[in-house]
Amino acid sequence: MRVGIYQNHPAFGEVRANVEKAVQDLSPVQADLIVLPELFNTGYQFVSSKEIARLAEEIPSGKTCRTMLDLARSAKTVLVFGLAEKEGECYFNSAAVMGPDGFIGKYRKTHLFFEEKDYFTAGDTGFPVFDLGPARIGLMICFDWWFPEAARTLALNGSDIICHPANLVLPHCQWAMRTRALENGVFALTANRIGTESRHGKKRLTFTGESQIVDNAGNIRGRLGKTETGVLLLDIDPSQARDKAITKRNDRFADRRPEFYHVS
Repeated sequence: MRVGIYQNHPAFGEVRANVEKAVQDLSPVQADLIVLPELFNTGYQFVSSKEIARLAEEIPSGKTCRTMLDLARSAKTVLVFGLAEKEGECYFNSAAVMGPDGFIGKYRKTHLFFEEKDYFTAGDTGFPVFDLGPARIGLMICFDWWFPEAARTLALNGSDIICHPANLVLPHCQWAMRTRALENGVFALTANRIGTESRHGKKRLTFTGESQIVDNAGNIRGRLGKTETGVLLLDIDPSQARDKAITKRNDRFADRRPEFYHVS
């Protein structure tokens, strides 16, 4: 199975241009699965509720989803991409999954970071896993990495690959995702962005780039640079993630003792 990650540099609010750039970059790519960053079409640093209302879209009926569905069909690939989602009067930091046969599903970010709490509603989807045939994928978004329960839940639910759209500004995530992959025996595809945003006098955010693919043994199999944009591809065998053995006598899941994990 060929998987890919896409690292971009969006201009805030320029949805049409950002999406067109992604389509241009990804149209010639041959892969079974490609992960794009969090909020890839809008940029990250919102400054008002009105801005969210203007830029958020419904999933899967919004324009960005329709365009990405067309791309998934023409490129014969599955796309995972982050965007601001509108549902009624609520707004979510979400990721959608589109494939050649249509809309597959979505995930709403569970753990909101910093000022996201001013504009987004915390996600209510839980951590779903989607069966693509060759692999089962689960989604996390950016700051979800800080909470090991997220990746563990996806792995326990049968995910072979964690798709991780991100707009990372904190250090350590790239290294922490090695641990998430190792402790759960899954592949992890982190798609980050580059550049800076400092809008309306807010604190400057510098996005760390270094999108990466980590295998089920916690090894970094490929990583993009801190300032480059583009696509990174890798051929993997997702079935390797179904072997949870650590040694001949130890297993990541069979050796768990959840009866002792309660908090008193």
